[in-house]
Amino acid sequence: MPVRSSNSRVLRWPDEDAVRRAALAWAAELARREPTLIRLGYFGSYANGTWGVGSDLDLVAVVTESSHPFERRANSWNVEVLPVPTDVLVYTSSEWSALSSHSARFAATLERETVWLVDRSND
Repeated sequence: MPVRSSNSRVLRWPDEDAVRRAALAWAAELARREPTLIRLGYFGSYANGTWGVGSDLDLVAVVTESSHPFERRANSWNVEVLPVPTDVLVYTSSEWSALSSHSARFAATLERETVWLVDRSND
């Protein structure tokens, strides 16, 4: 969300570094609370350097398993503390493994662009 700079009337959109730092702190806290979290990262405009005013943060997470449907898995994760609007895609590890066969182009984009903030895949 835009922030006001000191006493100025000008609103400023958070830059890439501010968003990255906030996402990293948020991810570390989430990793402490969510034992099923394997990986969490961001992709899209903040990952590839094309962000601008109004850009949202696109997060992707991999969890060991979930009893919730895909579209509701991130509902309990409070992304409102992040400085920009945020979308979260949460895949189970089996869905993540199968992603390239169902959505090859999207899987390739995620593989190429994602900046991982949490990675427990080798634990």
